[in-house]
Amino acid sequence: MRKWAVAATAFAFFATMVGTTLPTALYSIYAVDLSFSSLTVTVLFAVYAFGVVAALLMFGRLSDQIGRRPVLLIALACAALSSILFILPPSLCLLVVARVVSGVSAGFMSGAGTAAVIDLFPLARRASGGMLAVAANAGGLATGNLLGGVLASVSSAALVTPYVMHLGLSVIAVIGLCALTPRPERHGPVNLGMQPLRVPGEIRGAFVRAVLAGGAGFAVCGVLTSVTALFLADDLRIDAHWVPGLIVFLVFATMALGQLAAGRIAAERALLIGCAGLVGATLLVLASLGWTLLWPLVVASIVLGLACGFCVNAGLSLTVEEVPHHTRGEVSSAYFASLYVLLALPAIGVGLLATVVTLRQAGMIFAMVVAVLAAIIGGVQARRLG
Repeated sequence: MRKWAVAATAFAFFATMVGTTLPTALYSIYAVDLSFSSLTVTVLFAVYAFGVVAALLMFGRLSDQIGRRPVLLIALACAALSSILFILPPSLCLLVVARVVSGVSAGFMSGAGTAAVIDLFPLARRASGGMLAVAANAGGLATGNLLGGVLASVSSAALVTPYVMHLGLSVIAVIGLCALTPRPERHGPVNLGMQPLRVPGEIRGAFVRAVLAGGAGFAVCGVLTSVTALFLADDLRIDAHWVPGLIVFLVFATMALGQLAAGRIAAERALLIGCAGLVGATLLVLASLGWTLLWPLVVASIVLGLACGFCVNAGLSLTVEEVPHHTRGEVSSAYFASLYVLLALPAIGVGLLATVVTLRQAGMIFAMVVAVLAAIIGGVQARRLG
């Protein structure tokens, strides 16, 4: 029964995250149909991250209070609502609302889903639970990107078909959770509203290093996700919707592989390897933008995903897996809230910068900044391992 509960929980995590990245390959269509600028597209992407952070800050401790399953069901309900909103005739206002609701679904799922998967593993295999949680998360993000692009390329209803498919996945996930996972036990009183997410003092130093390293990777992922479709269409003259979907798919698919590889080595060393990979990935992004080439961007997406996988898995090992059960949801939520802030702000920054320089130049400036940040974090980590 435990195996089926693990499978149902991981699938619910996966299905929710699929919905959050379905629009990625469709941004160029929205930009043409609704006359969006690059700033509008990056803001449209970033409001998703703000929805994630809002949900984590307001409800990040909820699964510690009422149990994991109810929170996962709320996440799936928000995911389904987001897809319904996307199916309606698009407007900027409606798309913003849909993206915020999608972000809220990811916020509920990121903290509670990670804790729920880890809870289902015995103490001796807790690291395996953390790896599966990251794999479900990254696998869903990857599949959403590719599926959205492929369905947009083959369907006559490019802005409808991907979301109908996601509604089906959400329904299956709800049925699986209700049928295969145990009923939750109430742990204490429910306290709703904005509450600070506390990080225990004994892991605070590791938490800061993990967030900075993982956040640098998320920052690059955010910019790639928000502007790749525009860069390919405007600068490389590639209009096939599956191409940007494939590039971002590679990021999140290799992120899952990276976290699996990271689980085989010490977390502190995995964090150092991840930082080194981030430096290499940002330099490749810089080359792609500087010379307007596709192949460095493809290679960068693979290196970036692997590096992020190392950083995120190491971060979970050094933080969420080191705290007691009753605070695991809160620490997991604090970790992902921090990562998603660093996902959103650079994307908006690139969009703003693109109003005074070209999108390519804005991306190049951003790549140089992140390369320096990753190098500094890696240097600090190297000294710790010295």
